[in-house]
Amino acid sequence: MRRVRAATLSNASGYAGFSRCDLDREYSPSSLVSSLPAYLDDYARLSAAARTRHGRVEELRYGSLPEATLDLFPVDQPDAPVMVFVHGGYWQELTKRDSEFAATSFLSAGIAFAAIDYGLAPDHTLDDIVTMVRSSIAWLHANALRFGIDPRRIHVSGSSAGAHLVAMALVADCAQQIASATLLSGIYDLEPLRHTYVNDALGLDLDAAVRNSPIYRLPLQLPPVVIARGGIETSEFIRQHDTMSGLLRQRARVTEIIGPARNHFDLPYDLGDPSTELGRAVLSNIVASTGVQAESA
Repeated sequence: MRRVRAATLSNASGYAGFSRCDLDREYSPSSLVSSLPAYLDDYARLSAAARTRHGRVEELRYGSLPEATLDLFPVDQPDAPVMVFVHGGYWQELTKRDSEFAATSFLSAGIAFAAIDYGLAPDHTLDDIVTMVRSSIAWLHANALRFGIDPRRIHVSGSSAGAHLVAMALVADCAQQIASATLLSGIYDLEPLRHTYVNDALGLDLDAAVRNSPIYRLPLQLPPVVIARGGIETSEFIRQHDTMSGLLRQRARVTEIIGPARNHFDLPYDLGDPSTELGRAVLSNIVASTGVQAESA
């Protein structure tokens, strides 16, 4: 049935009534902001500042591939929870070193923070990338006690392509190792991407698109989920969000957030910030499962 639905939606010249040109624009969130490089530079600058401020950051290897590493910001208390962040970049760009800007907010609340690296397309297939992120969660769960982390307190978040990768972890065995998930401006149905510029690097065929689309594979029960998007998103990103949100509500305790003044690229700034609706929701899920006292706004 999954394959039939995907085939029904497929259209070599467009998707859901869009021309190829329109679809390219719909899946270009940078079309709605004045400067994508400014955001990327900010990610790098704020992440570097977090590393400088907190000093002791451990680079850990979770697999045999060169890219299979994660940066861990531990906290000085036993049995701590951890927030794991999976970066976006359309599975082709960015690294963990650009993705550590939220560390300070979590560390201030007594929550460890980890940023995941994974191999990028076109050197790695999407199947490979999905497997790597799942492996990173399983490795962290197996090794948590070494770093003062409670293996029952692993919370996972991701933005854009990172949200897709977190969602794909929720449909795997490692879902049982995830205490809560946070999905920001994600892509959950990959079939439309086959007909855009994004697929130039991914090389998805129909089977691969369906296999890696979490909307077709969600289990009946899931941990608590925060799903959020900016108010400034393209109609396709809004549709992707709405579809996933509806499916999740049948399977989990869901907190849905739309940041009216936020866009695809600045929404992650709110991830652990208790002065924002998103930050409070994320911290609330951690408190509910761990008893950690989050700092109030």
